[in-house]
Parts: sequence; structure tokens; C-alpha cells
Amino acid sequence: MNSRQTKWFFLLVLALIWGSSFILIKRGLVGLNPFQLGSLRIVFAAIFLLLIGFRTLPNIPLGQWKFIAITSLFGTFIPAYLFSIAQTEIDSSISAILNSLTPLNALILGITVFGLNFKRSQIIGVGIGLLGSVLLVFNGAANHPEQNYYYAILILIASICYAINVNLINKYLSDLSPLTISTGNFTVLLLPALGILSFSNFFDIVQLEKVQHSLLFVMILGVLGTGIANILFFKLIKLSSPVFASSVTYLIPVVAFFWGLIDNEMLTPIQFFGAFVILIGIYLSSKK
Repeated sequence: MNSRQTKWFFLLVLALIWGSSFILIKRGLVGLNPFQLGSLRIVFAAIFLLLIGFRTLPNIPLGQWKFIAITSLFGTFIPAYLFSIAQTEIDSSISAILNSLTPLNALILGITVFGLNFKRSQIIGVGIGLLGSVLLVFNGAANHPEQNYYYAILILIASICYAINVNLINKYLSDLSPLTISTGNFTVLLLPALGILSFSNFFDIVQLEKVQHSLLFVMILGVLGTGIANILFFKLIKLSSPVFASSVTYLIPVVAFFWGLIDNEMLTPIQFFGAFVILIGIYLSSKK
């Protein structure tokens, strides 16, 4: 495949993997609390990446480790816990749709912090995307009073973290291989995640059947949805751009929505419209 075909292939594979991550989080939360799930997700991903990428760590210059640490914080550590906490109160499909704000936030940060050039249509796209998000959240809160839609703010914060991450990788780590970046990220995160896990009472409940069942879903989430997906994502950034790479969130809600249907989640007509408005905003903001 040529580079154009390759980047679209990676985009579709990532959409399938990350679109399935939200239902895996939901299943993991059956037997685990958000801090246990977030920590185990990082631990499983770290073990996998260290097994296949340990030899690449010497390729990271000493001066770039600070950027490895910063990108691990914004790209994985904070979002892993925010998504787990948010999905204790809102549906997985809603989380996926709100996560699609990442390209908008990538554009805003790219313009304001990283000196990215922009067009007026992109700014209009940001406004439209935010309007769709407000519509989605407020209608969801009105029609699902049993869910606390204030937790949607956590998804917004996570999407901002992802936006910071893609811009930092593009600017400061573009000379490193995707496997090197991913392995470095999770090497930094392994001890903090184990520390949080040890204080979460996980080892007191690990023998329970529902906990062990949830562990299977979190293992898939950690290895496939975090470890392998991070390598593909960093490679996609190298092949394209931060905005194109983050536009994988166009497709993630589609995959997550079908998983939600299987799990008896349903959006209202107005929420469908809000999701459509968000995608229009992302399209406008992602145009060259």
C-alpha cells in the first residue's frame, strides 16, 4: 500500500479498536471500580509493550524523556481514569460521541499554543461542534434523569488531554518510532499505576468471580485498545498530521453506537441530531 492507503487503513483499524473500547470499559466496571480499571488497563498495556519494545528504550535521548513523561500523562494516564469514572454515570455510546471533540480541541490548541495556521471555516467548525455537544448533553440529561450528565465534563477534559498529546508528539517526538514512544510512555506509567492499584483494595477482591470476569475485558482493553492502538496511532500521526490522526474520532462513535445497541443503549432523536452536528463541526475543522 502507498502512504495514502496506509494512513486510511490505520484510521479504520483504530476506529474499530477504540470504538470497541467503551463497551469494554463498561464490562470492566461490572466487577471493578474506576481506579482499579484505569490502573489495570495501564498495567496490562505496559507489560505487553515492555515485552515487545524493551530494546527500543535506549533509542530515547535523555533530553526527550521529559516529553515522553508529559505525553504519557496527557495521552494515557489522565484519560484512563477519567473515562472509567465518567462511564459509571453515562452510557458508553455517549462517551464515544463526546470523545469525538478531540479534533476540535487539537485544532484550538494547535492554533493557540503550537502556532498552527487555520482557516475561518475551521473556526466555524469548532463552534458547530461545541453546539452539537451542548445539545447532546442537555437532551441526554433531560431524557435520562437516572444518569448524571455532569460526568460528561470528564470526557471533555479527556479529549483536551488527547489533543495536547497529539500536538506534543508531532512537535517534539516525531523523530522516534511509534513503538519507542509507546514503550517509553508505559514504562513511565507502570509504577504510578501499580501504586494506585495497591491502594484500591483490588488484591482483596481479586478472587471474586465477577472481578476475574471483568479482568478479561480489561486485559483486552489494555493490550489491544491501549498498547497496540497507541503504536498505530503514533504511526498515523507520523504518516499524516495531528488533526487527521485525531479525526479517527469521526468513526469511533459509529462503532461504539452499534456496540451500545447490542447492550440495549439507545439515543434519542435529538441526541442523534446532536451527534450529527458534532460530526459536521469536526469535518469543517479538519479541512486543510
